[in-house]
Amino acid sequence: MVILDTNAILRYILQDNKEMADEVEIELSQNVCFIPVEVIAEIVYVLNRVYSLERSIICRIITDISQSNDVIVEHQDVVRHAMQVYSSTSLDFVDCLLTGYFKIDGYTIFTFDKKLKNQLKR
Repeated sequence: MVILDTNAILRYILQDNKEMADEVEIELSQNVCFIPVEVIAEIVYVLNRVYSLERSIICRIITDISQSNDVIVEHQDVVRHAMQVYSSTSLDFVDCLLTGYFKIDGYTIFTFDKKLKNQLKR
């Protein structure tokens, strides 16, 4: 199994370096590829802060990645839930992931963050 890092996935998504994007495509076709939650969080951050993409576009990109047959996304149900929250709130993506761990996996979240607490109550 091959872990894809943020840079590799961004090159593939953005197609801003054709040679690197092609290499990622070869990896995807020849190996089982794994994307950890930390990499998903970094992708969301970079697409939002560096490339200024709208949340709805980022959600579509991450959803497409997580539904691909070419990759295994760690905690896929949590990520899917986080994307729904991310698209409809102003929470940071990591807080959205925490709501997923709460709703999907049943974890208790201890936080002082008022926005996160309010979201957890919904």
